[in-house]
Amino acid sequence: MTYPQHIRALLVLGLPLIGSHLAQFAVHVVDTIMLGWYDLTALAASVLATSFFFVVFIMGSGFAFAVMPMVAEAAEKDDAMRIRRVTRMGMWLSVIYAAVFLPAMIWSGALLQLAGQTEELSALAQDYLRIAGFGLFPSLLVMVLKSYLASMERTQVVLWVTVAAIGVNAGLNWLLIFGNGGFPEMGLRGAALASVLTQVLTLAALGLYATQVDGLRDHALFQRIWRPDTGALDEVFRLGWPIGLTNLAESGMFSASALIIGLIGKLPLAAHGIALQITSATFMIHIGLSQAVTVRAGRAVGRGDMAGLGRGGLAGVGLSLGIVGLTMIAFLGVPELLIKGFIAPDEPNREVILTIGASLLAVAALFQLVDAGQVMALGVLRGIQDTRVPMIMAAFSYWVMGIPASYILGITLGYGGVGVWMGLVIGLLFATVLLWWRFLRRFREMSAGVAQGG
Repeated sequence: MTYPQHIRALLVLGLPLIGSHLAQFAVHVVDTIMLGWYDLTALAASVLATSFFFVVFIMGSGFAFAVMPMVAEAAEKDDAMRIRRVTRMGMWLSVIYAAVFLPAMIWSGALLQLAGQTEELSALAQDYLRIAGFGLFPSLLVMVLKSYLASMERTQVVLWVTVAAIGVNAGLNWLLIFGNGGFPEMGLRGAALASVLTQVLTLAALGLYATQVDGLRDHALFQRIWRPDTGALDEVFRLGWPIGLTNLAESGMFSASALIIGLIGKLPLAAHGIALQITSATFMIHIGLSQAVTVRAGRAVGRGDMAGLGRGGLAGVGLSLGIVGLTMIAFLGVPELLIKGFIAPDEPNREVILTIGASLLAVAALFQLVDAGQVMALGVLRGIQDTRVPMIMAAFSYWVMGIPASYILGITLGYGGVGVWMGLVIGLLFATVLLWWRFLRRFREMSAGVAQGG
């Protein structure tokens, strides 16, 4: 395939994935807005609770991410049995993980108080998590099915089901948070129940599609699903746990950066939160592309096509750089326009937050470049099923280089929020360099192996 053909294939696969990530982001935004309308204390508790939930969820999603390259490779070899085995054991590991961490959700109040949160907010967050915690089961299973469908290049359904989830979640919130339509007013607990029900319905929709559609029905994913498969279970576990810890290390880095900025003051922290929301939205694009690269790389490995693997990786980087260029123009050209919608017009500190936020988005222009670079490298490395060494490289970059640099630049040297974000840039730059070096080394080894085999 030529580079234009690789780009087209990545876009066909990646655009629905990008859309589904943006839609999932919108579900979170709708939750935040509707709870904000209901009660500010409930909103604050939900932020605390969903942050707790996300940390547990993102680590557990490593098993779902592991399914993606393994199914892609098996699909290229037309190995239906391996597709079924890998996907099933991804589900098994997800359910086991959810069961192990459910007690932490049920008794989360004590853990949150140990982390320094107030008794009131910890109790409210625990009320939320005692319901939302059961959503770990369907949400992680949804991630496995999304990985399976993406690997089978059925990304359109992933997009439309996630878009539908926005409306379903909003409707359930309206009924259960506010007590409309004859339902009891449940407030924060209603938001938690709405999230669980939305995930259950999403799981049902994707499961129905996977078992009824031609080309997927023969995989019989749920037939005798109770039967263990220790070989496939071990493979998915060995590939998945480093991905989960990499996800945890990255999300933890951003949580730690918020704590550092919190030492500077309330207004810099507010500006940081706004800037991070904006960059998170644009980052969804790179995550979608990265997953498309993972699938394409997995299929290239299945064919033994090293030229296709190299060209596909470069095509993904080219697309990502093009998007980075557009976001750089926006961040540097119209930062106030991007920030204004997050601040009430009558906020007394509006101008201060706008000024701080604009300076952070200026750094975010550079931040986007290295963040996209490292996530694309992780995508292609996962495609060739290399996760353990990349986990070590990423954790080193985030926590040994990035966070200390953020503290030194932001607090010790007094550069404030801009210094903290420059520290993040340093950490992500190290990750980008190390991870691409790792891929180039593995690519040469794999190419040599294929040449010798031929």
